[in-house]
Amino acid sequence: MSAPDKVLELVEIFNRNREAYLSGVYSEAQVRLEFIDPFFKSLDWDMYNEKGYAEAYKDVIPEDAIKIGGVTKAPDYCFRIGGARKFFVEAKKPSVDLRDDISPAYQLRRYAWSGKLPLSVLTDFEEFAVYDCRIKPVKTDTAATARTLYMPYTDYENRWDDIASIFSRDEVLKGSFDKYAESTKRKRGTAEVDDVFLEEIESWRDMLARNIALRNPGLTTRELNYAVQRTIDRIIFLRICEDRGIEDYGKLMALQNGANVYPRLCDLFVKADERYNSGLFHFRHEKERPEAPDELTLGLTIDDKVLKELIKRLYYPDSPYEFSVLPANILGQVYEQFLGKVIRLTPKHRAVVEDKPEVKKAGGVYYTPTYIVDYIVKNTVGELLEGKTPKTASKLRILDPACGSGSFLIGAYQYLLDWHRDWYTGSDPEKWAKGRSPRIYEGPGGDYRLATGERKRILLNNIYGVDIDPQAVEVTKLSLFLKILEGENEQTLAKQLQLFQERALPDLSENIKCGNSLIGPDFYEDQQMSMLDEEERYLINVFDWNTEFPEVISGGGFDIVIGNPPYVRQEMLGQLKGYFKEHYETYHGIADIYVYFIERGVSLLKPGGLFGIIVANKWMRANYGKPLRRWMKSRHIKEITDFGDLPVFPKETTYPCILLICESQPASAFQVTILKNLEPDRLEEHIEEQCYPVKQGSLEDKGWSLVNEQTRDVISKLYGAGVELGIYVEGKIYYGIKTGLNRAFVIDGETRNRLISDDESSAELIKPVLAGRDIGRYAYPKSDRYLILVPCGWTRAHSGNTRDAWRWFQNECPTVAKHLKRFDLAATNRYDKGEYWWELRPCDYYEAFEKQKIMLPDIAARGRFTLDIEGRYYCLNTAYIISSIDRYLLGILNSKLIAFFYGNISSKYRGGYLRFIYQYLSEIPIRIIDFSKPTDIALHKRTVELVEQLLELHKQLAGAKTPGAKTAIQRQIDATDRQTDNLVYELYRLTEEEIKIVEEATK
Repeated sequence: MSAPDKVLELVEIFNRNREAYLSGVYSEAQVRLEFIDPFFKSLDWDMYNEKGYAEAYKDVIPEDAIKIGGVTKAPDYCFRIGGARKFFVEAKKPSVDLRDDISPAYQLRRYAWSGKLPLSVLTDFEEFAVYDCRIKPVKTDTAATARTLYMPYTDYENRWDDIASIFSRDEVLKGSFDKYAESTKRKRGTAEVDDVFLEEIESWRDMLARNIALRNPGLTTRELNYAVQRTIDRIIFLRICEDRGIEDYGKLMALQNGANVYPRLCDLFVKADERYNSGLFHFRHEKERPEAPDELTLGLTIDDKVLKELIKRLYYPDSPYEFSVLPANILGQVYEQFLGKVIRLTPKHRAVVEDKPEVKKAGGVYYTPTYIVDYIVKNTVGELLEGKTPKTASKLRILDPACGSGSFLIGAYQYLLDWHRDWYTGSDPEKWAKGRSPRIYEGPGGDYRLATGERKRILLNNIYGVDIDPQAVEVTKLSLFLKILEGENEQTLAKQLQLFQERALPDLSENIKCGNSLIGPDFYEDQQMSMLDEEERYLINVFDWNTEFPEVISGGGFDIVIGNPPYVRQEMLGQLKGYFKEHYETYHGIADIYVYFIERGVSLLKPGGLFGIIVANKWMRANYGKPLRRWMKSRHIKEITDFGDLPVFPKETTYPCILLICESQPASAFQVTILKNLEPDRLEEHIEEQCYPVKQGSLEDKGWSLVNEQTRDVISKLYGAGVELGIYVEGKIYYGIKTGLNRAFVIDGETRNRLISDDESSAELIKPVLAGRDIGRYAYPKSDRYLILVPCGWTRAHSGNTRDAWRWFQNECPTVAKHLKRFDLAATNRYDKGEYWWELRPCDYYEAFEKQKIMLPDIAARGRFTLDIEGRYYCLNTAYIISSIDRYLLGILNSKLIAFFYGNISSKYRGGYLRFIYQYLSEIPIRIIDFSKPTDIALHKRTVELVEQLLELHKQLAGAKTPGAKTAIQRQIDATDRQTDNLVYELYRLTEEEIKIVEEATK
């Protein structure tokens, strides 16, 4: 691609006047206007919003550069697609040496790294440099560090395609920018801003906790947690306000000079109370404020050294963060992880930071990605805003009953802010910018913005949240405060404050509250208060919705309930199970707590209200979800979007779904999407493309299979074409579906030989064993691992006492016991606190392994069934056995048709794997042969013959030595497999159209 004529003209002009441009007199403002703006216009960017897009959707935002001490506090340009940031451009005057000067590169990288943008551009037109901004900027970096492209202006003519193929608007829309970013990603050295900032504030917590605990010995654990959290929140708030130009830059930095840092810091906090009026800074009683003031932290003692070190790490050049561009959702993600730990005091009053028990049990903290929040907000808040005016919209009440760090409330609030701004600017903006209480005002760039008073009004009218964690409540408030001030600076804020004679931030104590959303005050009616200590009462933290939100509840409830509730198994909440059983229709003894959040959330809706939530999809099929499924069938389900094994939470092994419910009479059908791919920027588009209706009446309490109508018809036909596998194999002696052995002693062949060499009688206790990974489809089983089989008599006699059992085993089998102590055992062993554990099973359970059988792994992409013809292998708990050697049955189980069936009645796990468990295995329909019919007899005979061939072919394949032999055998296996699949289709009487559905689904 050749450079456009305009770019060639710019190159010629610059070349002709280069000496003047490099003199230093030619300013940055001039180069932006005369060269950089037309340069990017040539890349099809709408530099001056000539298309008249609303503020939220402008292509380019020229940032209002705030000069503080000679340092620009905002990137010069932000380039966007659909309102989403893609890259920054930082402009410099041509006299600056971009190739070698460290400062400009460091400045750009701090902006883009803090904004979590993968790439950004540094240019003075004379030079064009692209940086990989996922690499943490360090003040000692050279100008070339993380630079992926450098080009002088003299190369624009011949290398224009190198720029346009990445940064032109059209190519960004096509994904070329993202592909380039991924291709240049450096695995080493990358450190995302949220991960680094989390480490940063965690280190602050450690420093402050240890020092405050040391210098303030009278503090309780709860007071220490409060003091540390509040101090960090306040410092972060003020530092962000500085970079946004709301506070004078360097106020905190100045505290490094001199002594008595904490008293001087407290002076800033008190002044902030006068300025902002938020609960974050609330130190004295005020009649109009119901929330109690903080009477603890101003009297603390904190060493100067600790605070000076903390503050130093907040400023250039030691700080890599540029707080003016740090996205609100990034701050929320960091805090969500931060709140997963708590400070504990040792008996010697030393502070220790550790994971919260519930977080440790749940395997971590699950922060909801922004694109999920945006989708749920749009389909709840956005839907109910349709056709409304700001006056009627003020009556909407939006709740997150487990708000955490506030991600959903921030998303809902942002949606409301954008909607109000667009409504005012689209309805005679000059009218709404006038009067004593203007709704909007004209910003420095000529764009209309919501007035601070209007932003406060919207927040207080519309946004509500509850969380059981008091620290989470405060973080939610902090995030919402920062959202109010977003886009403001010292001048605009001062103008607002002077005009209305009120402080900048609202008191959110009546909107965001601390309490247990699931437990009401009636919990204590059957409890003896004296039996609960202070810590237990604090953890239970009952919450009375009628008392806490009287106007909302008396008005019928909330219009919208949204969120991502905690995932905590109920067995961790022993003392609450009785309450759940009595108060929730969805109760099950081992249900996850999110089940009750679904019921509670819907119960809080007013008629016509909307409920939107992201939860694990396990409720659709797990036994504990049966009461919820039954309850859900009487509700108006609007939509279920199942992400299956797609990585919504990349660091966690959760399998989520979005659930949308309307508080109204059930509809006949609802929208379902089983997502096959995940591109966050195109989530809504993917859902629209892949969704289909599911009849609500077709769902069964025992488990929901949310397939489309054509697939459901095929599955229904299969259910009616045979008997369930569990029935087919049960009832016959030793027949049935059994899991392998858990907690088994596993040894290798060398250890086995030593044991037998020492004591030949031990051979009877040693059995060959297979794990799931050892079992292949039709494959001849082989393994060089063995398990030590505990005698059945011992199993019956000592099933309840492990220590006594071990002593008994030492006496009865001394040689084996000695070697078990001596040799290193495989990872499948269980060793717990010095005690060995064994599988304890009835005698006849073991006998099933001593017989011929079908075996399969418990996790596989599709069923991998094979025969143990010799009847000699035991299995570990990563495998199952079916007590049958029926070749006909084996052929059906390994068929594409059953792979299709099983994949649609069970859940997929990360990587597209299926979990084979008794609940679903037992449902597989097996076609019964009528041996009085010649056609059935022929089909049965041919199936058995093909299975015999496949068993023999796989045995030959395992023994093949050359590539050519293996290829030839594999081709024969593939052809025989196809014949078997076609035969199974015939057995189940599938039509051509039905076969096409199966084949398409199992590609």
